[in-house]
Amino acid sequence: MPRRGGKLRAGLGRLVLRLTGWRIEGNLPDLPKQVLIAAPHSSAWDFVIGIALVFAMRLDVRFLGKVELFRGPFGPLMRWLGGIPVHRDRPEGVVEDAVARFAANRALLLAMAPEGTRHPVERWKTGFHRIAVGAGVPIVPGYLDNGARRVGFGAPYYPTGDAEGDIAKLRDFYREMPRR
Repeated sequence: MPRRGGKLRAGLGRLVLRLTGWRIEGNLPDLPKQVLIAAPHSSAWDFVIGIALVFAMRLDVRFLGKVELFRGPFGPLMRWLGGIPVHRDRPEGVVEDAVARFAANRALLLAMAPEGTRHPVERWKTGFHRIAVGAGVPIVPGYLDNGARRVGFGAPYYPTGDAEGDIAKLRDFYREMPRR
């Protein structure tokens, strides 16, 4: 699994989680390549908790985020944190670029919010599934349980190629997770 950061960074992540009342449950599967989905994504605070988790666990994560997050003085910080900007109004090529990243790297952990927004949605975006299928990597469900203030991971899910069926199974995993 891709790792980065030292004791200071890990300590900062654990401190942020402790101060905000969140705890980590379980471990991320030790796989060199995976698409990590994070749900439910219902608040801008999800990002803060997610980065604290990444720091605490010394993970080297890349994530897709709307291009607006990379403008101005926060752009370099977002890139340093592992961000990859995406133009939501021009999504062409995002899946292909992500699949190519997996092919070019020995290890890659790519995090995405399958909802594509902080607002409740009826249907998840399918890009994460298309990336996992195209790269031949598992999807690992990561969760933010806002009710119990716990963050953790489910078992790796190896997509079958049936997007509708695979996404339905993954959504079942999150059925009991409360939104903020």
